[in-house]
Order: sequence, then structure tokens, then C-alpha cells
Amino acid sequence: MFEMKPTEDRVILVAVSVDSENETKASLRELAELAKTAGASVAETVIQNRESVHPGTYLGKGKIEELKALLYMLDANGIICDDELSPAQMNNLEQALECKVMDRTLLILDIFAGRARTSEGKIQVELAQLKYRQARLVGLRSSLSRLGGGIGTRGPGEKKLEMDRRLITDRIASLGKELEEVKRHRELIREGRGRNAAKVAAIVGYTNAGKSTLLNTLTRAGVLEEDALFATLDPTTRVLDLPGGTQILLTDTVGFIRKLPHHLINAFRSTLEEAVHADLILHVVDSSNPQMEEQMAVVYETLQQLGMKKKTVITLFNKQDKAAAAGQRLADPMADHTFRISAKTGAGLEEFGAALEEILLKEQIYIERLYSYQEGGKIALIRQYGTLLSEEFLAEGTKIKAYVPAEIYGKV
Repeated sequence: MFEMKPTEDRVILVAVSVDSENETKASLRELAELAKTAGASVAETVIQNRESVHPGTYLGKGKIEELKALLYMLDANGIICDDELSPAQMNNLEQALECKVMDRTLLILDIFAGRARTSEGKIQVELAQLKYRQARLVGLRSSLSRLGGGIGTRGPGEKKLEMDRRLITDRIASLGKELEEVKRHRELIREGRGRNAAKVAAIVGYTNAGKSTLLNTLTRAGVLEEDALFATLDPTTRVLDLPGGTQILLTDTVGFIRKLPHHLINAFRSTLEEAVHADLILHVVDSSNPQMEEQMAVVYETLQQLGMKKKTVITLFNKQDKAAAAGQRLADPMADHTFRISAKTGAGLEEFGAALEEILLKEQIYIERLYSYQEGGKIALIRQYGTLLSEEFLAEGTKIKAYVPAEIYGKV
């Protein structure tokens, strides 16, 4: 009997620094977390300082020779580059190093393939993988034996690398139509929310900032929580009942990350657009991370790419339970309101909930009115979508004091 064990990739992380070496080092630390999430162990990190990335091989000739020796010495079986490689760069590096070569995009796609649970998520991942491989089909011809296992080989896009460009194009078109159906379905749901006057807050933030933990703490949603990048991929919407009786829908979205590939943004546009169409943005920030400000900039840049217009932004500086956050100056010039919280311990959430309710009430209309007993349906609408302050039963009817959304004001 032969015992078959899954292959574990032992990789070297490689980056070219053309501007700030500190920024490159921070990006490589994040790449190491991504590699760990994908199931690889990092043997070494290598940075080459250059004026520009080599157009043919990504690295210079001397660094490639150095890397080849390092692969042998450390018994590593692959490299992961911190930037997206062109088909020529990937092909030339594979030939020069005689090992598996991956880039940041392929690594993220691999993680996404393992995290997708819903049919929509699987469609989005497959579409992104096919678009990535479509451009690299020629480069992969000489290495079609990549089905050996390990990171960079999972997901529905690996089912048949031999299929030609025409078949891939047909599959992309078919998946595009399926995603259009999903988009139409999402738009119908949003229209329904609009008719019901339900306010929606989208939880956005850098990956591993604590968005899922926040959703679970506030609504007991039961979403997977894990100290890993992209722990949850599929969006979840839950109702949050605020202390004064106001209700709001909270929608968790996929985490953002630096150097997020454009075709990945396009594939996940229907999911990410939940933030664009929301009434409020809850921006969750990992305040214990030294790269906090850079991560905040990535989130706002991605939202801008999605075409988000001006909305009320509430920034939640999360993970206040960690010692690194103590005494730290926390500010977000893009936010209308900021709060220090810990989604894990619940610290600061009571204050945030009260403030959120106050923000919602400011956007509603105050009414004070006597309804006859035949108008019970209007009072039911107020209870469902507004905030009932007081209710007094008199001989001639029910006297109501309440806040109601502008959308149902005409009905009541």
C-alpha cells in the first residue's frame, strides 16, 4: 500500500521594487499571508531594486541565476511574484527556473476558488480564472502538467487547460449571461427593498479587518470567522434591530486588497455593487495593523473604481482589544462619523448602535397624528418601517408619535 499525501508547495516570494522598498516589503508580508491562506509554506523572500520591471522576465538576469540557486538550496518547488505577470514573463521565468511560477493574481484566484460556496460565487471565480488563463493559453501549452496539485491548480477553471481559445471564449460568454441573470435578480431584490423603505448599510473594508465578526456580533448571522485573508467570499444580508426599534439591513461584502486585479473586480461587480447601492457605508478598519492608512486608501480607491457616489460613511476602527491600538491617533478624513470598537469583545458597539439609530432618524420625517381605528393598516406600516415613539388609545382613534422614512410618508 502506498500512502498518498497532498503536495505542499514550498515557495519563494519575489518582488521588484521600483519606488519605495518599505512599501514593497509590506506588500510581500501580505503576499506571505496569502500564500499561507492558500496552503503554501514560505521558504524565503527576495526583493530586487530596479528602475522598472523587466518586460521579458520580470527580474534581471543576475537575480534569476541567484533565485535558481536559492530554489535548489532551500528545496523550494516554486516562486510567487508580487505583481501580475504577462504571459511572456511567466513562460520565460518557468523555462529559466524550471519550477512552478505563479503571480499574485493566480494566488488570489486560487484562494477564491477554495472559498466560493454559493453558485454565484463559483460562477464569478470561474469567470475570473478563465479570463486570466485566456491571455496565457499559449504560455501554458508547454506546461500543461500543472494538474499535479498544490496552490494555483484548484477551481473550476483547471478542469481542462487544453481547451482552445474559442472554447474558453464560448464559456466566458455563457458565464457572462449567467452573471447578468444574477445581476437582474439582485436589482429586483434592491427594488423590493426600496419599495419596503428598508435602509441598507454595506459593510466594506480591507480583507481580514473583521467585517464578518462584526456582522455576527450585531446580528448573530453565523458567518465564518477566521484570522485569514478572504475568509468569506459570498455576501450575507441580515436584519439589525437597533435599541429604539429601528431596523436596518446589514450586507457583508468581499474584502478588498491591494493590487486587486481588474478582471477580478469586473467578475465580482454584481457582489461589490451592493456597496454602491447601499444607503450607508460601514467601513471596518483593522486599527491594529501598521499599514492601516494604506489599507483605507485601497478601500476608497476600489469603491471609486466601482463608481460609488457620495454617501454617508461611518468608519469603525476595529480590533481595539489589541495592545497595538492603544493610544493610537485614529482619523478618517473621508468619513462622516468614526467610532472605536472591538467586534470580538463588543466594546463600543452600544455607542455605535445608538449613533447609527440617530443618523437614520435624521433622514426620517417626524409625524404626530390621530388615526381612526379603521386605519390600522397605516399604523402597521409605521411599526414595520418607522420608529414608533408613542401610541395612545383614545375614544376617537389611536394617537401616534413616530419617525417614518420619506418613502412611506405619503402612505401614512
